[in-house]
Amino acid sequence: MQLNYKCAYCSKEFAREKTLVVHVCEPKRRHLSKNEKHVQLALLTYQRFYEISQKQKNKTFEEFASSPYYNAVVNFGSFMSNANPIYPEKFIDFVIKSGVKLDHWCRDELYDTYLQELLKIEPADGAIQRTIAIMMDWADDKESSWNHYFSYVNLNKATHDIKEGKISPWLLLQSKTGKKLLKNMNDEQLAIVGDIINPQFWMSKFKKYPADVELVKEVISEAKIDQ
Repeated sequence: MQLNYKCAYCSKEFAREKTLVVHVCEPKRRHLSKNEKHVQLALLTYQRFYEISQKQKNKTFEEFASSPYYNAVVNFGSFMSNANPIYPEKFIDFVIKSGVKLDHWCRDELYDTYLQELLKIEPADGAIQRTIAIMMDWADDKESSWNHYFSYVNLNKATHDIKEGKISPWLLLQSKTGKKLLKNMNDEQLAIVGDIINPQFWMSKFKKYPADVELVKEVISEAKIDQ
């Protein structure tokens, strides 16, 4: 029997074209998933790893697909897709430079560490923009006004949003309604967000950056968040 049809990915040969069409080898499967979101995030991670550690740029998908690290990095891509981290590129750089083993990149505690460090140095304007965007998403879902978020959001929802860094301490701790929201939380909810809101750190930061505090207060006033 003549084998006239060859898989372009693994070079296996077949006698019938139909058999080739339904054939799925690992190299072909990787190629077919190339444009999926988690694979694209994995490819970006792979490229950044070589840029940072080896000073090599422009790594191709073909190089990635044949890498022994493919599956582990794709798992990290899936983790990123699900976690939807703040500033994904910065998170990728963080894990690469962290010294943590690749197999441990998908651990929640590593992302929590990244988030706590990031929020402490993030510019106030970026934090404000992200917080307002989250408030607007909530308002669209609840058919409400975004500036009512602190006053009417479900406390479990607020706990999640704060823990994930979606609601920044810049607005939360500078607004009366934000502080009231925190007072309404139970001990368990406060424990969950404790590392993010860390009053001692933020009070010190507010003193160091009075211009940023003034900007936040202007936003609170103009948006009528405390009314």
